[in-house]
Amino acid sequence: MTNRLAQAQSLYLRKHAENPIDWWPWCEEALETARRDNKPIFLSVGYSSCHWCTVMEGEAFSDQAIADYMNANFLPIKVDREERPDLDSIYMQTVQMMTGQGGWPLNVFLAPDDLIPFYGGTYFPLEARYGRPGFMQVLQAIRRYYDHEPEKVQALKEELLGHLQSSALLNPGQELNDELLQQGLEYNTGVLTSEGHGPSFPMIPYADMALHAVRFQGHLKYDATESCTKRGLNLALGGIYDHVGGGFHRYTVDPTWTVPHFEKMLYDNGQIVEYLANLWSAGMHEPAFERAIAGTVQWLKREMTAPQGYFYAAQDADSFSTRDEVELEEGAFYVWDYNELEQLLTAEELTELTQQFTVTRNGNFEGQNVLQRRQQGALSETVEAVLDKLFQVRYGADPQSLKTFPPARNNQEAKTQDWPGRIPAVTDTKMIAAWNSLMISGLARAATVFNQPEYLQLAVQAADFIRQQQWAQGRFHRLNYDGQPHVPAQAEDYALFIKALLDLHQAQLGAAVPVEAQTWLEAAVQVQQEFDDRLWSSDLGGYYNTASDASQDLLVRERSYADNATPAANGMAIANLIRLALLTENLAYLDRAEQGLQAFSSIMESAPQACPSLFVALDWYRNQTLVRTTSDRLDQLALQYLPTAVYLPEANLPAATIGLVCQGLSCKEPATSFEQLWEQLQQSQIRTTV
Repeated sequence: MTNRLAQAQSLYLRKHAENPIDWWPWCEEALETARRDNKPIFLSVGYSSCHWCTVMEGEAFSDQAIADYMNANFLPIKVDREERPDLDSIYMQTVQMMTGQGGWPLNVFLAPDDLIPFYGGTYFPLEARYGRPGFMQVLQAIRRYYDHEPEKVQALKEELLGHLQSSALLNPGQELNDELLQQGLEYNTGVLTSEGHGPSFPMIPYADMALHAVRFQGHLKYDATESCTKRGLNLALGGIYDHVGGGFHRYTVDPTWTVPHFEKMLYDNGQIVEYLANLWSAGMHEPAFERAIAGTVQWLKREMTAPQGYFYAAQDADSFSTRDEVELEEGAFYVWDYNELEQLLTAEELTELTQQFTVTRNGNFEGQNVLQRRQQGALSETVEAVLDKLFQVRYGADPQSLKTFPPARNNQEAKTQDWPGRIPAVTDTKMIAAWNSLMISGLARAATVFNQPEYLQLAVQAADFIRQQQWAQGRFHRLNYDGQPHVPAQAEDYALFIKALLDLHQAQLGAAVPVEAQTWLEAAVQVQQEFDDRLWSSDLGGYYNTASDASQDLLVRERSYADNATPAANGMAIANLIRLALLTENLAYLDRAEQGLQAFSSIMESAPQACPSLFVALDWYRNQTLVRTTSDRLDQLALQYLPTAVYLPEANLPAATIGLVCQGLSCKEPATSFEQLWEQLQQSQIRTTV
């Protein structure tokens, strides 16, 4: 017997379709039913590749006693955070206020009349353990609290709503000056530099800000070059990278970058590809960076690209070891038993593998081995051949011949399909515009830096799909399920797609395809107009997360400014506006960028470590640079890391002039040699005095 979620398009929701809990999707009928029956709402938010979401689904949500009590006393609603990041953001913020921490699964109890939460948490075990109460105990206590202490419930609701509303209304702060930028550069480089004792996350918005800081080296208290290089090495050498099949896992559970949570998210991989390419272009020519990018692109082509050209969203952490297994195992597709390696490899091969990777008889993850490199540099031919052997064991074919590896779309497919190697983890095949955009940007940058037309072609195919398929009823849509657009686009979809279009424009400016490059710029202008019309706050400045006609069910309309695993929409959007102003000479974009930065300047001043992307935008604002030069020199300049510069081809330069460097509304004297052009460009990138 299935519940309502069997008809959902979301893979995450469908994974709960056979729970005995009478789940509803988030919809007006569910909310009305809760109000009519005066049942508190149990809102559970997660995503398909979330490990602890999977655990809770198999434990508490599959338990009949839990289901009986839940169905009688609450109205249970399931939400996929990848479909509704606006809902997730609001209720995550309330749980962090109540408990001091957050995460997924996100489980929140809401009053039915106004949807304001009065209790929440993350993972609840079926029985009391890990220092957490059992789920039945929680449910019974919450129902008693709701029924017998209405005054306390109301007081807590009012307090939480007050915090939400005040956080949504920011007062403008100080001037957008050099001091503010220096504060942002130092704080965010410091975040990247600090050594933690817990899990290790890519934190690319911080790494990107720190890379911007490299050109101010000597004026900051942290060594940005060292910090950025170290983050790149941790990513490219660590167990967070899949050295056999390519692609990056979401994070590692330890501070040594060894054992990952094994899910692979498109948004991480797009950002990391762009970051490593930028590191290379900044002069950090580490072979492991190039290898990790190449491996990630091959993984993307093989496992994550739909026939229509877009990219899938994610792959699960858990998979089946054998067809007979009932329970999924975390990392089963990726880890290696030492005995298996002894049987597969020659003594010489195993010795060399253990010299270059953290492979031991006892393993580093539950008796198994996660591969982590011991040193940087190029791998030996022997070890590359060993990794090809491991690839064949995992996939059932050698990496040169295996061009595509079809996704397992659910656990049933994973168990019943005839896989030639190991049983893969499930792939969530939905298209998310924002995440595709991050990968398009990464591919565009890597294509330029490493002269890889194949990378650019992948990016173009995905961008074309979004342009052609994601507009319905006259508006941009966030998701696509099997060819059908779904859910109106949110701010991050607009901001990141506009950035991707601008990145494609810059990547195609060379002599080969200038006409196509202009098409991307025109598309960016069109999408920006819709973004401005639907989400810009004329009263407050900045962009709302959702349009007014798509936010009736929200407690507040948020304007995203804090960076998490992905960059905040407003930071990206404001940087886009400055790039558009330079490329189109439309100063209205620059005015809007200034309004946006002013709207968030108070939070930039008081909590600079929360918003590195806004400081990237401020860097663009303070050091914006446009270079007009010939197509062949554009190709040469594009190989360099010049983080606040954009380029335009110019065939009709004055006699003896090879290029013009412009700083917003004024240009330097015409450059008559490449050396002069380069010197002007470097000076323009550090106009700010820090």
